[in-house]
Amino acid sequence: MSDFPTDSRLPRDERHGLRPWQRTAAGAGLLAPDGRIAATIFAEMSALAAQTGAINLGQGFPDEDGPAEVLEAARSAIADGVNQYPPGMGMPVLREAIARHQHRWYGLTVDAASEVLVTAGATEALAATILALVDDGDEVVTFEPYYDAYAALIARAGGVHRTVALRFPDWQPDLDELEAAFGPRTRLIIVNTPHNPTGAVFDREVLAKIVELAERHDAVIVTDEVYEHLVFDGPFDGAHVPIATLPGARERTVTISSGGKTFSTTGWKVGWLVAPAALVTAIVAVKQYLTYVNGAPFQPAIATGLDLPDAVFADAAAALRAKRDVLASGLVAAGFEISPPAAGYFIVADAAPLGFDDGAEFCRRLPELAGVVGVPISAFVHPERRAGTRSLVRFAFCKRLEVLQDASTRLAGLAAR
Repeated sequence: MSDFPTDSRLPRDERHGLRPWQRTAAGAGLLAPDGRIAATIFAEMSALAAQTGAINLGQGFPDEDGPAEVLEAARSAIADGVNQYPPGMGMPVLREAIARHQHRWYGLTVDAASEVLVTAGATEALAATILALVDDGDEVVTFEPYYDAYAALIARAGGVHRTVALRFPDWQPDLDELEAAFGPRTRLIIVNTPHNPTGAVFDREVLAKIVELAERHDAVIVTDEVYEHLVFDGPFDGAHVPIATLPGARERTVTISSGGKTFSTTGWKVGWLVAPAALVTAIVAVKQYLTYVNGAPFQPAIATGLDLPDAVFADAAAALRAKRDVLASGLVAAGFEISPPAAGYFIVADAAPLGFDDGAEFCRRLPELAGVVGVPISAFVHPERRAGTRSLVRFAFCKRLEVLQDASTRLAGLAAR
């Protein structure tokens, strides 16, 4: 646990019985009964990897650089003096590239001047959107497991988090359960497809149902599409279909993505959102008081990346698919049951066949048992609903092939135990 202040002089939100920072931590399942904040599982597992020398397949960051053209564009921008505050909405060169990207890949016509906002990664886009549109008591629907920031941000905004279960191994939602999650206070639904942590890609029936429910309840659809160019399989033959392309969706959808996953530049934190101008205006009202602006020399570099030929995107997905297959084979050989992901950076494995019914405890022991670090899926689920994911573990395969081969060899030792 981290020692956080519990001084009574700190502001308390009387409506919730918690101080604002405590409410945020509680939303993410990190608030202890004594008011202290636990470290995130990602920080804990990365520290464990560093302490033990284990291969870190816990956090989703690549260990290889992205396209040389993108890196060189950043160097050139720095050398050319692009080092001061960019415009609040983002540099025109990047906003225009984002608009071209949406039309090129998805046939969406976007006004770069009024419908595109550059952010400090996709997480800031999510934060600004949730804080701008969710009021006290408003309900936000997400799928569960979920990217942990969703729960924290919904709680900080004073919202009520409603979830729809995704179940191992197919990870597709039940449409009746999805409908039941909506109600008169539903303000947003956050749709993460391709999905983190499961690698699922929702099919057209699910996407259409989301649009239907959002229209019926006058809710805003917020999409998290950071893995849009890293799709290997799934219902659309390896393609990504944004929900904004479905009939009736465009006018109520905030589409969020970033360059970090596509171009292996996660540390640059250059993201964006695309939405109708009125929604962008509302979100900017909050975003301008978060980071204000970010990443001046990296914005033209990501613009360069978005304009690269189709083959660059196809090759990136193919390379990642090959890495997925290496780790998947290693996990199966070690005795895990797996759910092969259709997209993204991660593969989910069930440790129960190896005799471990507690994924969190298994992850804490795994460096000793096999010299590898993973993350329990329970970290992406509300504490009271963890039974269905208790023995599941997420491993990242966005690493060099030799690292994944080494990890697979180490994990194979589990089968002999």
